Amino acid sequence: MLEHERVLAASPCARAAGVQIGMRRGGVLMLMPEAQLHERAPEREAEALFAVALALLQFTPQVAEAEEATLLLDVGASLRLFGGVRALCRRILAVVAALGFSATLSCSPTARGAWLLARAGAGGHARAGANARAIAGRPLRMTSLARRLDRLPVTLAPPARPFADWFEGLGCRTLGELQRLPRPGLQRRCGRALLDLLDAAYGLAPELHEWIEAPEAFHARLELFDRIDDAELLLEGGRRLLLQLVGWLVARQLAVERIVLKLEHERGRIARPPTCVEVALAEPAWRDEHLVRLLKERLAKLALDAPVIGLALEAQQVQPMAPVSDSLFPEPGGSEEDRVRMLELLIARLGPDNVLQAVPSADYRPEQANVWVPVQSQSQTRIRDKAGNAQLPPDGMTLPRPTWLLAKPIALLMREHRPFYGSPLRMASNPERIEAGWWNGPETRDYFIAEGRDHTLYWVYRERIGADDAEPRWFLHGLFG
Repeated sequence: MLEHERVLAASPCARAAGVQIGMRRGGVLMLMPEAQLHERAPEREAEALFAVALALLQFTPQVAEAEEATLLLDVGASLRLFGGVRALCRRILAVVAALGFSATLSCSPTARGAWLLARAGAGGHARAGANARAIAGRPLRMTSLARRLDRLPVTLAPPARPFADWFEGLGCRTLGELQRLPRPGLQRRCGRALLDLLDAAYGLAPELHEWIEAPEAFHARLELFDRIDDAELLLEGGRRLLLQLVGWLVARQLAVERIVLKLEHERGRIARPPTCVEVALAEPAWRDEHLVRLLKERLAKLALDAPVIGLALEAQQVQPMAPVSDSLFPEPGGSEEDRVRMLELLIARLGPDNVLQAVPSADYRPEQANVWVPVQSQSQTRIRDKAGNAQLPPDGMTLPRPTWLLAKPIALLMREHRPFYGSPLRMASNPERIEAGWWNGPETRDYFIAEGRDHTLYWVYRERIGADDAEPRWFLHGLFG
């Protein structure tokens, strides 16, 4: 990585070849002609830092950006929720690694103290995250924090770096030795900024931070390192964007109902509109594991028409996050949330038109009293509301309904003036008259429960006798269990 034609950061392979920080471009190419040189891009660094901050909002709403590409998190109220500081640090490292970055973490009672310990663990003046993925220090008491800070070099403090030679001449090499110098003279020589940093780090002065606020709407984008022809290979990039989405949802206390992943193709003369991969959820969700699983199913069935060079994720439908269930005993066989997740996984795998559910309809005709609709159908709510508002008779005013309703009624033969189905049928109930459907084909029927010689119960109906009918017509419509 170059800045002003000088090496700012180098990989371990380049360091092994003799490349050093501050070396010019020509010297690097002389040592490693095959070296890949990249100019520093502050804009992309800022975008990457904001992406990490957005993803970390899922652990605490108080995330602030500090100097030298670092982030400060106030996790005091989150420790019990995530199982303690060790478990929280592991989860933070896992999220940062999933985003494609590395980090050095440190915890302390003061934000500036944690900043200094993390910078020491990252290698002093090295950029944050340069080949480091560890926990530099975890002092949780002020006494242990002071001991650790006393051993850190003076040049870790940014206000002290311009006066490094002066401190070297005084024999002042650590922050502990710096603390013992006379404060009035130190302020006249180095300014107030150095004393303010020390007081904040040692807990002697309050700290004020400007917390990062999640934007009103979510939109994240990722440039791919190469052209991708296989849709399944896009899952890792999609997961990075979903981690940012989860942080945004938690920060704003929202749950998402529909997300759209846009697959961006070539630009210029051969430009083409992006391919949209939509993931609709039966119930609002905000956990990244479930969203990644659904996205994986959608990408597995997608055939790309052109290579993909970038990804963009949008949250198009959100609503306030529902509170956690306060029931004392869990439901047997899993919770309602588990069943919804299973349905969403089946929809992503089989398609929305292949996962149906029964919805009652306000109609007296048996074949119209129930309809099958997709689980995610937008009309499902309207159908359910229509059924709930219908004035159907109470349960005691209707005869029992069969377990198995035939898709199409079967016309029955007549023998000795009785309907016949394997044997003559004997009526075992009083008739139930149904007259409905005048708006789309009226039906006038008298339903009976009939019994065969083997004592099997059938649900049959007789069409109302008209003036020109010689004898009634009978139909089998259902079977009782």
